[in-house]
Amino acid sequence: MTVRNFTVEKFSVVSAKAFEDVLAGLDKGIGRPNMAAFSKQLAAATSFSELQELVRGVIGSADLMEFMRLDLGAPLRLDPAAKAYKIVRIIAGNPLIMKQMVQHLPDAGSYAPITILVYESHDGVHITYDKMASFLAPYNNAAALAVAQDLDAKVTKLIVEAAN
Repeated sequence: MTVRNFTVEKFSVVSAKAFEDVLAGLDKGIGRPNMAAFSKQLAAATSFSELQELVRGVIGSADLMEFMRLDLGAPLRLDPAAKAYKIVRIIAGNPLIMKQMVQHLPDAGSYAPITILVYESHDGVHITYDKMASFLAPYNNAAALAVAQDLDAKVTKLIVEAAN
């Protein structure tokens, strides 16, 4: 049995924009395909070039697609004893970027796709992201780490643009 401990870098930005405007800003860079239809198309692909074409057809300008959006605030809004606020977890990624990391470091699959968390607070709308490179750094795999750093740059740029 092996247990690894490592430090995760959390990138955080606080925006003065409205919650919905921040989400709209993120949506500009994240493609939102119909996942049921997309999954069927992927399963029917017969070549890597066909898979690439399918993925490139659904990703947004930040090279990401949304796999799932969780409204974590829904239970809060239903509980009269809870302080209700808006909080959404966006699970996003790109199968082609994931492939690049996993081919060099299979453990990278434990951290992809990524999560962007957006929530309201008294001081604004917080947007947070745990950097992929910080997850992969302890493995000392330069090739996977380079891909992760490129992914981190895309995600942090998208977050900053959505916040401003």
